[in-house]
Amino acid sequence: MLTITPIPAFSDNYIWCLADTESGKALIVDPGQAEPVLDYLNANNLTLDTILITHHHPDHTGGVAKLQASCGPHRIAGPAASPFTNITEALSSGDELDWQGVVFKVLAVPGHTLDHIAYYSSTRIEGQGVLFCGDTLFACGCGRLFEGTPVQMLESMSAIRELPDNTAVYCAHEYTLANLRFARHWLPADKPLATFEAECQAQRDQGRPTVPVTLGDEKRRNPFLRWDDPAVMDVASQYGEAHGLNTRSAAGVFAAVRHGKDHF
Repeated sequence: MLTITPIPAFSDNYIWCLADTESGKALIVDPGQAEPVLDYLNANNLTLDTILITHHHPDHTGGVAKLQASCGPHRIAGPAASPFTNITEALSSGDELDWQGVVFKVLAVPGHTLDHIAYYSSTRIEGQGVLFCGDTLFACGCGRLFEGTPVQMLESMSAIRELPDNTAVYCAHEYTLANLRFARHWLPADKPLATFEAECQAQRDQGRPTVPVTLGDEKRRNPFLRWDDPAVMDVASQYGEAHGLNTRSAAGVFAAVRHGKDHF
């Protein structure tokens, strides 16, 4: 049986563990810290054999060296064109990676960083397809554009938006309530956002993660996936006029939403 479990790290990171409970093998996604991963592996009698990296930021790669030293040689897959050099399997858009019969397709999703990739599998794990998307897509948000452009990020989000609705989105941070505060400010009349905010607050009050979320829900809720939604476009137009932004294209609408979040 395959399971996916969040391993909390730092103040708000999630390191994801995909485990095959029959073989005892584990795949880890974006280990920014080694210690919580080692603790989880030991507590659950799992053997780490594969690490997936989505992008080079230290809070996603900082634990790799210690995991290598502690767990022995194993596969470290990540973006081919990356400042992070400790990769044994360099991946580019369209490549496939097989782990325990789960085949991941690699998507190039630049924007947050230029090397950013995501891993998608249609294999149903816990009833849904799987997307490990790092810091590209969050619940009701998206990654800040540290290296890429709005056009690049729009193309990346478009590629994600084309995936099936029944895809579980495993993002790398617990940013949901902060994202919802902005989304509710941008779209105050959006009732599904209000309902989701209440649900997420209840989850956090119980110490539970708000992710994964379903991509179909994100397509309906997330303003960063709704650049062609009249409600989002209308607010973007007003915001653009007030801030000197051109919102006459999809990229312009997306850029206005991102600018609004950056300055919220």
